[in-house]
Amino acid sequence: MSPSGYAFNRTRQALLARRLSLAASHWSRFRGLMCVPLANFGSGNGLWIVPSHGVHTFAMKFPIDVAYLDSSKVVVHLEHNLKPWRIAPVSRKTVSILELPARTLASTGTQIGDEIEITWHDSAEVSA
Repeated sequence: MSPSGYAFNRTRQALLARRLSLAASHWSRFRGLMCVPLANFGSGNGLWIVPSHGVHTFAMKFPIDVAYLDSSKVVVHLEHNLKPWRIAPVSRKTVSILELPARTLASTGTQIGDEIEITWHDSAEVSA
């Protein structure tokens, strides 16, 4: 997955990911960050999973922060520092999910109700 966009918290005026990759196919959503080395998912990186109601961290090597987004890209649930080999809660209100390096949500002050802007740089329009 190559980064093609960014995620910005409009409410807090904070950049969440300046290198955002998209997981939109069945396989890429399932695979997510499995077996990805921590060096490839440092500060400033993110993975946007579309569509998704929840995530797992099976076969992951590091903890992540998770922001659950509704159809307006408003945060409806947060998971801080989700450790490897866990299953995060499922939320029917959720349409897409942002996976971010651990401590990103705390460092940006991201909270439930925040509006997230996701901008894509390639020619294909992505919506969730």
